[in-house]
Amino acid sequence: MLIGRRLAMATLCLLAAVAPQARAQRPPGGPPAVGIVRVARRAITETNEFVGRIQATNRVEIVARVTAFLEKQAFVEGAEVKKGELLYLLEQPPFQADVEAKRAAVAQAKAQLENANITLGRAQALLHTPAGQQSTVDNARATQLSDAAQVLSAQAQLEQSEINLGYTEIRSPIDGRIGRTSVTIGNVVTPSSRTLTTIVSQDPMWVVFPVSERTVIDLLHKYATKGGYNAVVIRLRLPDGKMYGQAGKLDFVDNTVSPTTDTVILRGTIPNPPLPLPRDQQTIRALTDGEFVTVLLEGVEPVEVLSIPRAAVLSDQQGDYVFTVNSANKVEQRRVQLGQSTPMLATVLSGLKDGEEVILDGLQRVHNGQVVSPGPAAEPAGQAAAGAVNQ
Repeated sequence: MLIGRRLAMATLCLLAAVAPQARAQRPPGGPPAVGIVRVARRAITETNEFVGRIQATNRVEIVARVTAFLEKQAFVEGAEVKKGELLYLLEQPPFQADVEAKRAAVAQAKAQLENANITLGRAQALLHTPAGQQSTVDNARATQLSDAAQVLSAQAQLEQSEINLGYTEIRSPIDGRIGRTSVTIGNVVTPSSRTLTTIVSQDPMWVVFPVSERTVIDLLHKYATKGGYNAVVIRLRLPDGKMYGQAGKLDFVDNTVSPTTDTVILRGTIPNPPLPLPRDQQTIRALTDGEFVTVLLEGVEPVEVLSIPRAAVLSDQQGDYVFTVNSANKVEQRRVQLGQSTPMLATVLSGLKDGEEVILDGLQRVHNGQVVSPGPAAEPAGQAAAGAVNQ
């Protein structure tokens, strides 16, 4: 027991002697190392995003113009049809018979008119003889005019019957994609029947999207001096997240602000060509009437703005801020106002100047007024490709 106590006392004495020497040999801590980037002007493409809907530029509801039995459906539901292509064939014999009857009426009226012309000629020839009378000439002329009117009436009725016969062939008034039929063969269709089918045009398409009144004013100020509508390009992000390969043009801004949503309707036109598929398959296009898409309004020409990596920006209850390093290597917290940005890049509207140094690496180790050891920061992956920013 005594030996153990002596060993413990010796150990404590040894540690007490070594500890001051160890503290004396420990090197003093230097300023923390941080990675910095310079605030610089970069050429970017400004982008605004909105939610829009695809609309066909032409939409036609096919209805019957005459009452008849439906004898034939000549199209494939969901396929694309051409202007003038036969869609439905209605029962024709009753209308053909009516046309023949009206042609006979025209021939009869013409025969009566010919006889009236002959009678008028004879009455006029006898007028200068003792057997002629003026009243006879007047009656013959009246009959001749009445028969001429009968011919015109019969011809008009014939034309109407021919028109009705033409209505038994229901043809497509536009190029487009046809929907499903609502009436099957054997049913009677009338002008008051429901829509037989609907055709929507395919190329180009409209994209319609509501924009807040304030945003419309901002866009107006931004692009008014750069060409107006021509300074804006429309691009689409499809529902699956992929970017659509065709670009469109803004061509319409509504003249009324919605009193309920405080928005203005904007519209653009965008191509919708067929997708490359084997010839034996139906034509398929990327955009469909009524489809929801994300609309991106892009400036045609890039603009130069102050920008920094988005990872250098911190936020608190007061807003966005960054840490800068001055010429004495001291950290300064700087409040900034950001413009459009992406996950990789942020544009700076106020709070920083061109050439200032912003901390990107080591943000968790610094505070306002601290002295640091700055060095070049590693460029974030994808930073070089971040050439477009959006809201």
